[in-house]
Amino acid sequence: MEGILLGPEMLGILFAVALLAGFIDSIAGGGGLLTVPALLAVGVPPAQALATNKLQSVGGSFSASLYFVRRGAVNLGEQKLTILLTFIGAMTGAIMVQHMRADVLRQILPLLVVGIGLYFLLTPRLGEEERAQRLTGLAFGLVAGGCVGFYDGFFGPGAGSFYALAYVTLSGFTLAKATAHAKVLNFTSNAGGLLLFILGGKVIWGIGLVMLVGQVLGARLGAHMVLTRGQKLIRPMIVLVSLVMSGKLLYDNHGPEIQHWLALHLA
Repeated sequence: MEGILLGPEMLGILFAVALLAGFIDSIAGGGGLLTVPALLAVGVPPAQALATNKLQSVGGSFSASLYFVRRGAVNLGEQKLTILLTFIGAMTGAIMVQHMRADVLRQILPLLVVGIGLYFLLTPRLGEEERAQRLTGLAFGLVAGGCVGFYDGFFGPGAGSFYALAYVTLSGFTLAKATAHAKVLNFTSNAGGLLLFILGGKVIWGIGLVMLVGQVLGARLGAHMVLTRGQKLIRPMIVLVSLVMSGKLLYDNHGPEIQHWLALHLA
């Protein structure tokens, strides 16, 4: 679908939004909080906005993943099974969401995301050093890859934080190492979801490719910051993004009720 034509100014704004989102996403996830509303704001219909967002986010997650692999932060050979299960999970989720209502998940997601933010906030030494693994092999692949990948294909917001949390708590990785591995799985699930959107003809390629370039540049910078600043940067970013994401999701679900409550109590 290419029925939407935007001028250079609007494309420039979307490029800048994607660049910032790529930077944030490579560190803490949640870049879609910026890019999806931006696409909707310029008149892209919801289904096409989600599909085009997948295209540009694939660019960012690939850029960050490539940087981490080249710097030796991720050994792809050790992650083959988890990557495969992530791809299968994401494809399954993307298929299921077309035949199921996501209302229940939409309601409980803010609580899950707040939980992640509070978990990192209240455990300041979490991920400072490597610990013993709790799950390995197929078991870890099914939980961190299959389950989170399914969620990313089915719904998506906060998937990067879920991947990172799984690597920290189940594999015993440091936070920086977990973030690097999470980005590889995030790219895998993004690619799986994008494939189905392409087959469905929902992607607006002109807009998506402009934003993809911004994502690549922003993600490259963010990935560099992960390896150089590590724990000191990632933890506050995850907490902040989790709280902002939860607030947005709550407002999306209960906007009129929140406005009514504020009108009654702040009048």
